[in-house]
Amino acid sequence: MAMPAISGSQLLCRIEAPLTDGVAVSGAQPAYQNWAWWPLLPLYPFGRRRTLLRELVPGHIWSFEQLQGVFFVAVPIRMTAVKLKAGLLLYAPVAATAECIALVRELEAEHGPVVSIVHPTSSGLEHKVGVPAMARAFPTADVWVTPGQWSFPLPLPLSWLGFPARRTKVLFDDGVPHGDELHWEQLGPLPLGPGPFCEATVLHQASGSLLCTDGLIAVSERWPELLDLDPKPLLYHGRNDGTEPMDDCPQRRLRGWKRLVLFATCLKPQAVEQVWRRFPFRWRSGWEQDFAAISRGGQLRVAPILEDLVFPRQRPLMANWLRRCAQLPVRRLVPAHFDAPIACTPEQLNALADGWEQQDQPAAELQDRAFLRAFNRQVERFGLVPKP
Repeated sequence: MAMPAISGSQLLCRIEAPLTDGVAVSGAQPAYQNWAWWPLLPLYPFGRRRTLLRELVPGHIWSFEQLQGVFFVAVPIRMTAVKLKAGLLLYAPVAATAECIALVRELEAEHGPVVSIVHPTSSGLEHKVGVPAMARAFPTADVWVTPGQWSFPLPLPLSWLGFPARRTKVLFDDGVPHGDELHWEQLGPLPLGPGPFCEATVLHQASGSLLCTDGLIAVSERWPELLDLDPKPLLYHGRNDGTEPMDDCPQRRLRGWKRLVLFATCLKPQAVEQVWRRFPFRWRSGWEQDFAAISRGGQLRVAPILEDLVFPRQRPLMANWLRRCAQLPVRRLVPAHFDAPIACTPEQLNALADGWEQQDQPAAELQDRAFLRAFNRQVERFGLVPKP
C-alpha cells in the first residue's frame, strides 16, 4: 500500500509535545519510524527510530539524527546532507525509515536529487548497517565506501551485504566524488585484527564545514535535542536510586546526560558501581568532576575510545591527519556523534595535533579511561589486534 504524502511538520514535533510515560510524543505515526533491519544490530530503540532534521548551515548543511545505544546508554548518530551543484550528498547514512526518507525527499524538492551516498568508515558497523537501505531508497545515487571494508565473522563481499555492486565505488582508489566542491582526506588505514580502521573526512569548501565520523568529538552540558523527543535514557540514568520514579525535570535530564556521556566515551566510568540486585548503577561522589574532565568544557578532542583502542598502534597517523586538515580553510566541524556544528579553526586543529604528539592527558581522565586501556591490553595479549 502506498504511503500517503506527509510533510516534515507533520512528521516531527519539538519538545513542546506532551509527555506520555516519560517520553515526548513525536508527531510522526510509529509506522513511519519502523526500522525493519534492526536485528542486524540490535541497539536501542530497536525497531523504532525517530529522525530529527536540523539545518546546521543555512542552505548548505543538514543533519538527520537518530538515537542508538545499549542499555539506555543512547546517544544520537548523525547523517549529514550537503548541497552540491548536482544535488545532495549523504554522508554516514542512518536507518532509512519512511520518516527519514520523507525528510530527505523534502530537501530534494528544493535542492536537487541525492547524487552520492558516502559510507565513510571501514569499521563502524553502526554506520554500515544503514547504507544498503539508503542506497535502495535513492537508486540513481552513486555509493562510495572507504578502502578496507570488512565483515565479521566471515569476510563477505559488499554485494552480499546489500551494497549495490554496479554503483559502489571505493574512495581514493576509484577517485573521489565532486572534487571541484569537496576536499577529501583519509585517516588510516590502520590494522586492527579482523580488519583495518579507515575513515574518510571531507571539507565542503563553500561553507568551510569539515565532516568526520568518529575521529573527533565535542561534548557540552546541553543534551541533544533528539533526547527531548525520547528522554527515557536521560531519566533512567538521572536516578540516584532504583526506587526513584522516572519523573521528568531538567535536573534529572542533565544528570542523566552527563552520566550517558561517561558511559558512551569510557564504557565503564570509574565512579560507577554495579549493583545487580535492584538497580544496575550506583554512582560514587565525584562523578560530575569526571564529566567535566572528559567534556573539557565542550572543547574539540579525539574520542577516548579511538585514542585508547585504535590509535595506540599508530599515533602519528592521527597527528598527520590533524595537520593535513589544519591546512584547509575549516570553519566548523560536523562529526557523526555528539555536538554539531562545532566552531573549528586551523589553529585549533594544529593545537590538537601538538597536544596529541606530546601525549597531553589530563590526570582527571586517567581513572575513567583505565577500563579502555585494560581492555586494549587484553586484546593485544590474545593477539586479536596488533601490538604497537
